[in-house]
Amino acid sequence: QVQLVESGGGLVQPGGSLRLSCAASGRIFSINAMGWYRQAPGKQRELVATILSGGTTNYADSVKGRFTISRDNAKNTVYLQMNSLKPEDTAVYYCNADVKYSPWSRRDYWGQGTQVTVSS
Repeated sequence: QVQLVESGGGLVQPGGSLRLSCAASGRIFSINAMGWYRQAPGKQRELVATILSGGTTNYADSVKGRFTISRDNAKNTVYLQMNSLKPEDTAVYYCNADVKYSPWSRRDYWGQGTQVTVSS
């Protein structure tokens, strides 16, 4: 079993910054992709950013230039630095990891979510 524990959410004013962290623990052989998704009230969950183990990143157009995803493979941790936050960034942010728990088996895991609220 693998657990993803997120931290760093909260309330911030427009234009402010937050940094989210997500640490994976448990039966981990390796982790391929890690990423962040978000879900606003009444909307579907959407991709924010992903990062592969080698460092290749992908961003939603709405966050390009404002958000930066990074990871520490030794700590099985992924980060999301969010700058120039806008009210439309308000959502529950979920961490995702594509985990190999043996050389032949893999599974997708999700964190419990952390609330980010951007409001004056």
